[in-house]
Amino acid sequence: MITFTIAIVLLISSYFIYGALVERIFGAEKNRTTPAYDCNDGVDYVPMSWWRVFLIQFLNIAGLGPIFGAVMGAVYGPSAFLWIVFGSIFGGAVHDYLSGMISLRNKGMSLPELGGKYMGNVFKQSMRIFTVALMVLVGAVFIAGPALLLKNFSPDWMTYTLWAIIIFLYYILATLLPIDKIIGKIYPFFGAALLFMAFGIAFALIWNGAPVPEITLDNLQNMSPHPEKHPIFPMLFISIACGAISGFHATQSPLMARCLKNEKQGRRVFYGAMIVEAIVALVWAAAAISFFGSVGGLHQFLEDNGNNAAAVVQKISNTWLGKIGGILAICGVIAAPITSGDTAFRSARLIVADFLKIGQKKLLNRIWISLPLFVLGFILLQVNFDVIWRYFAWANQTLATATLWMVTVYLARKKKCYWISFFPALFMTSVVATYILVAPEGFQQDYTFSVCVSTALALLLGIRFLFYVKTQKYLW
Repeated sequence: MITFTIAIVLLISSYFIYGALVERIFGAEKNRTTPAYDCNDGVDYVPMSWWRVFLIQFLNIAGLGPIFGAVMGAVYGPSAFLWIVFGSIFGGAVHDYLSGMISLRNKGMSLPELGGKYMGNVFKQSMRIFTVALMVLVGAVFIAGPALLLKNFSPDWMTYTLWAIIIFLYYILATLLPIDKIIGKIYPFFGAALLFMAFGIAFALIWNGAPVPEITLDNLQNMSPHPEKHPIFPMLFISIACGAISGFHATQSPLMARCLKNEKQGRRVFYGAMIVEAIVALVWAAAAISFFGSVGGLHQFLEDNGNNAAAVVQKISNTWLGKIGGILAICGVIAAPITSGDTAFRSARLIVADFLKIGQKKLLNRIWISLPLFVLGFILLQVNFDVIWRYFAWANQTLATATLWMVTVYLARKKKCYWISFFPALFMTSVVATYILVAPEGFQQDYTFSVCVSTALALLLGIRFLFYVKTQKYLW
């Protein structure tokens, strides 16, 4: 429990120490007018209180990742704690804050358009395709996940398909209506459910004296059932994404950049939401290991239940929180992906609208842009959930890598300290390159060869960037 406590303290302290440093480097200005006022359209640009924006941002980014991802990452052992803590502080929170604040400085511009402004046209065109595809993929993933959970708590006649249709209909409304009509009103209730779940499980960890393992040199080894097939690097860093660093977050930050009343609220909303999400991930990783007595016990339960993380969540919640508490906890787990899926489709609509330069004040414009996105999402629902999740995980971290490079270039162009994102960008480049080379759904290459190639790629990109800093010419 000492390791767990230190990890919580480090995460909370980072907001006040490292978060303040990142804010100072960016140069947030309290009296600078924000896009919420400059571009107010009553649909997407709407001034809202910081706490409401924080809750929306938190729920946008806290999908299945910090819960299911943390559970599946826990199979590697206590090393998952290190990635959640340091990945969030130096990677995820920096990534979320800077992508949000750069958008804020550019009238709430979406991620692909920001990429084009600071990285060049080729990067912009690639990002347009990649981000829209990822948003639709996220929407599909975050329909399937909660639909599977809801099916387990419903009468037999309420099938997976019926729940998927109900969630899909909600997504359509949340995508088309003004942000303060549905999302701004119901997210505080969803947020309460999700936070209850996290604090409830954390309290149960302490109350039950759960045997949360301490980090030692001996248990930092790969504890997965098949370490030769699932090496910690890069598999752990792909499995735990939303609880450490996630490219999906950078697509959501511009949504909230359009609603902030002043720049000084950015650290609370962007950096703060990532730290809270990391705490949620840490709680679930610790619970998954300790509830079953050991990492081996977690392996056995997952094997007996078809490697279904939802079964782990349900078992822990019902046992530690009782019937009522378990239901509330599961509601929080269900709310998390639903509130990410709806804004994924909303973000996709805005990315397409920015690309085509079509105003979104008229409902008809929102409908005809959204319709093809919903059709694609429905088609993806027919694909096996496990397959969708694997491709989503890699695409998500690849987008995080691209975003880190974009914010690094921004800082360099503004003559600010770019090292805070440069080193995370190098690391994540190596992670995603190694994964696609060795993964079963990738090229299935030799592990040593893949690590060497990915390391070389990261170093080449690093050298190319440093040359850019010297010449101030576009990277591509």
